[in-house]
Amino acid sequence: MKQSKTFIPTMRQTPAGAELRSHQLLLRAGCIRQTDCGVYTYLTLAQRVLRKIEDIVRQEMEAVEGIEISMPTLQGSDVWKEMGRWDSYGKELFHLQDRHVNEFALSPTDEEQILSLLRDDVCSYKRLPLTLYQMKTKFRDVDRPRNGLLYSREFIMNDVYSFHATEESLDEKYEEIIQTFTNILTRLGMQFRMVMADRETETHEFIALSTVGEEKIAYSDSSSYAATIDLAEVKMKYEISDEKLQKTTKVATPNQRTVEDIASFLAVEREKIIKSLLYTIDGESVMVICCGNHRINEKKLQRALNANRVELASEQQVEEVLGCHVGSVGPVKLPVGVKVYADHAIIAVANCVTGANEDDFHLLNVNPERDFAIDDYLDIRYVQEGDASPDGIGTIQFTQGIGIGKISKQGTQYSKRMKGMFLNDRGRTMPFIMGRYELSISRLLAAIAEQYNDEKGLKWPKHLAPFDIHLVAVNLKDDVQKKLADELYAVLESYRYDVLYDDRAERAGVKFADSDLIGLPVRITVGKRAEEGIVEVTFRHNEDAMDWQKEEVLEKLQSFFSAE
Repeated sequence: MKQSKTFIPTMRQTPAGAELRSHQLLLRAGCIRQTDCGVYTYLTLAQRVLRKIEDIVRQEMEAVEGIEISMPTLQGSDVWKEMGRWDSYGKELFHLQDRHVNEFALSPTDEEQILSLLRDDVCSYKRLPLTLYQMKTKFRDVDRPRNGLLYSREFIMNDVYSFHATEESLDEKYEEIIQTFTNILTRLGMQFRMVMADRETETHEFIALSTVGEEKIAYSDSSSYAATIDLAEVKMKYEISDEKLQKTTKVATPNQRTVEDIASFLAVEREKIIKSLLYTIDGESVMVICCGNHRINEKKLQRALNANRVELASEQQVEEVLGCHVGSVGPVKLPVGVKVYADHAIIAVANCVTGANEDDFHLLNVNPERDFAIDDYLDIRYVQEGDASPDGIGTIQFTQGIGIGKISKQGTQYSKRMKGMFLNDRGRTMPFIMGRYELSISRLLAAIAEQYNDEKGLKWPKHLAPFDIHLVAVNLKDDVQKKLADELYAVLESYRYDVLYDDRAERAGVKFADSDLIGLPVRITVGKRAEEGIVEVTFRHNEDAMDWQKEEVLEKLQSFFSAE
């Protein structure tokens, strides 16, 4: 393709508001353009990469007998109301009406549609298991669209639904999809991890590793264990302290409110401070404690207590229950009925500092069980780097990443609501057992750009690049250069290479800067040595440059592109 005849609007400056490197480069390299808040146009370079991503997804899905379909984006309200999600789905659901005031939604997900489709045609266990997938544009009215394609209102999703007659069949498919998604991401060249995201529903996420990702994950440095930071377990062995217990005393701590304040003021280690927080859990006041060098994980707390609602008590609530301000809260001499839940690490502490439940005072040498009772010890703190891995292999490290996929066992929760039923092998009517699996295609584009770039621009992997070769003629007014460039263009295309031929009437510096921004695997520069039949070949992945005779170009390119 001749660059003068295509549309690749590169930019010299970083656009205002683009913070992530991937967002900046996709804009600057002319891959995408923002048309509205959270809405983007995919230009030719992005389109070509997206097609290659989708081809890999299709190949792997078909290898596990996935059947591709395409469900409508515009969905009537009836099936949503039947499922009970028309009002409960939330503000992310786009609502609209037609000229006859019929209500519709723009599809954010397709459980309703696919169950409506299958319940009329799949009535027997003999038709199961069945795996259907699609790649289509979805819509969600996200609160704060940001970071380009990572948090947009309109996005491309590969969503997969599987239907089963037995739990064992779902388990087998779940493991198969894990391997399928692993194959896809490996073929894409992604650095990623699969992490546990919800233990109760058995949900896993696939995270593309990135220092700017909003997902924080904990992983073992010696095994495959990985989980989101909210879900990562703490399985440490704590020994009861053999330290001699001291007499409790009260000391003044004027204007010392935080763990850091108290540690500095009293010259004690943070782990010798008991952090005490008052919560309202399902309407009851509850004291939750952990060591001062740890943080309470409210999601784990909610799961551990099987609670519906967990809220940190307000300043007013703390005063009403304990008679002090937040900075002086402690577990000693609590009002009757206030339970105390402690993180497991509290077992190992002795002679600690706590709030005295009196403003500007703390207690020294406080000891659990001697000075206050604990109703239960729970795993309710965030895991920390250096903790033992929950699987017993290695230690925990942290990293960040971008969520690019999620898989979950949905069971019968949706099929029961939608009356998606079949006859089992005993002639009994049973609801479909479902699995749902998704990969965000547009997020994958951004995640690849995030992992493959340098200070000059993008560095597309050669199997995903929008073009294989960037052919740059330095001076098209030079007849020898033009003739050689035209000759190479024709030959390379005849050998089925995708070539972007920069035939624009631009300065050499502009052409090279654009070439670096676009980031194709190979650049062939036709310049001053054209008379000798010599071109300069530069490989974008390592910036190696060398001179090749025109006669050896095809052979050496074949060697490069055929190498793994």
